[in-house]
Amino acid sequence: MALLDLFFGKPLASTDERTEQIGPSSGVAIFGLDGLSSAAYGPEAALTLLLPLGLLGVHYIVGITSAIILLLLIVFISYRQTIEAYPNGGGSYTVASENLGAGAGLLAASALIIDYVLTAAVGISAAVGALISAFPRLQPHTLGLCLAILAVLTLVNLRGVRETGAAILAPTYLFIACLLLMILLGIVHTVVAGGHPHPYISPAHLPAASTAVSFWLLLRVFSSGCTAMTGVEAVSNGSTAFREPRARNANFTLTIIIATLVTLLAGIAWLCRTYGIGATDPNSPQYQSVLSELLGAVSGRGVFYYVSMTSILLVLALSANTAFAGFPRVLRVIAVDGYLPNVFMLRGRRLLYSWGVYVLVGLTGLLLLIFRGVTDRLIPLYAIGAFLAFTLSQSGMVMHWRRHPSPGSKVKMAANGIGAVATGITTVVVLVTKFTAGAWITALLIPLLIGVMLMVHRHYQRASREIALNTPLNLQNLQQPRVIVPIDRWSRVSEKALRFAMVMSNEVQAVHVQLADEDDRKTTSICDEWNAMVAAPLRAAGKEVPELVTLQSPYRFVLLPMVNHVLEQEQRFPDRHLAVLVPELVVKHWYEFLLHNQRGNLLKLLLLVRGNQRIVVINIPWYL
Repeated sequence: MALLDLFFGKPLASTDERTEQIGPSSGVAIFGLDGLSSAAYGPEAALTLLLPLGLLGVHYIVGITSAIILLLLIVFISYRQTIEAYPNGGGSYTVASENLGAGAGLLAASALIIDYVLTAAVGISAAVGALISAFPRLQPHTLGLCLAILAVLTLVNLRGVRETGAAILAPTYLFIACLLLMILLGIVHTVVAGGHPHPYISPAHLPAASTAVSFWLLLRVFSSGCTAMTGVEAVSNGSTAFREPRARNANFTLTIIIATLVTLLAGIAWLCRTYGIGATDPNSPQYQSVLSELLGAVSGRGVFYYVSMTSILLVLALSANTAFAGFPRVLRVIAVDGYLPNVFMLRGRRLLYSWGVYVLVGLTGLLLLIFRGVTDRLIPLYAIGAFLAFTLSQSGMVMHWRRHPSPGSKVKMAANGIGAVATGITTVVVLVTKFTAGAWITALLIPLLIGVMLMVHRHYQRASREIALNTPLNLQNLQQPRVIVPIDRWSRVSEKALRFAMVMSNEVQAVHVQLADEDDRKTTSICDEWNAMVAAPLRAAGKEVPELVTLQSPYRFVLLPMVNHVLEQEQRFPDRHLAVLVPELVVKHWYEFLLHNQRGNLLKLLLLVRGNQRIVVINIPWYL
């Protein structure tokens, strides 16, 4: 327990929940890192596709970023309204379920699940990309570094929301300060140089144009740049983490995140065009991230460069924290509606929905392994889930204002309608432009997840119908059960089981399986000791002697004859309950488990699988 407390902190009582709630300052770090960190890889994703245009491609980045910012502001307005209308969290899933129906809700749920897993994977891989930019020799260790960061993040997040927020607060604000200072320095240098600043370190030479500008290329660039918008929904999904007044704190947090992100995106795009900085091939030994080139051009490779690159590395790695904060809460809301296993509603030792964290870690690790931790391989799968969730959320809000009119609801409905159309078109653009590059995987996973959730829901409905009871306690046929006790030899364990059996019922049957080679063994079976150890003392006390049944097993099977006998007794007495008492030796140390046969556990499993409502299996443990 002391070791668990050291790594994960002491357990928190349910009454401590209020102390775990956060304000805007921590909220920016916990729920905003995904959005803010996308300033490090969103522009780069767009510039990578502009590489065939050479230096000419860099000039398109400002226009494309402007379109992305406009779309971002539309989504921001919509999610402010969502938080006000649904302060108890759930985001796109809750809005779509309540206003568009269960089908739309499941579509939003599957989109959010995929988006959060990709958020974690892309954030970690982008962090390692930033590290390799500063230390190219680490490139062969990309996957190992990704998995190491995932392990550290898991430990940090399992300590609870408040401690996680405290841990990531300083790196978040250092990152923001460094990038804002970089943009400010770039602007000052540009103004002083009359619009043509001289870089401290010349950026990588861009190749000559190998293709002409086309509408299709610009659409692909726009769709890649839209990865900078992922994470906007995190505050809405996790609004229950904020202290009261919940809606106001959540909206203030969202406003800070969006304002900062817009500034960073606009500044980076403008500096890239001003300094002529484009992307480099991520598979090349000379790879450098766009931010690394910008920092080198604006300030050189001094202390500020390494401090900034360290903050970028930390924030990109910690950006996966947005998924750790939001993913378990979304799974919990879906599980409450019966579309995911109930285990996702359980809170762990630190008031976290721990099973959601475990699933996120497993899926993220699997993605990193499949794609070897390379960001460019993951980007094509990204953004579709986010934009599909955006579209469903805003469409749902249109229906919400229509059903619940209030002062200003028509203006809000119009804003949500514009947002739904804009993000819907973007979803189609992203899907079409990235389909062959890997978006087909996301398109395939969404219906698969919906199918799984429907299966879970049908199971819970069927189970609920079957166990539901609307009548008073049934007092008919309340008689003692027939009790069967499997016995191998006379021991303290056997004695405990028989004593308990005789307390339960007057009809007790001790069953021993006689093996074909038992006579060759040096051990004594219960048959040799029954009269002396059991029958004689009971007769002397005037008590009824249990029946001893011996089953012959010529093929040395023990479990099957026992199970068949129990099922035969169940058929023989159709109006009686049958209790099977399974003696079990419980060892003190885990490694001693391997030193004893586990027939008791296997017998319980077989009886549970092949039994029915009238067969009850009871453990009789003996603790060594």
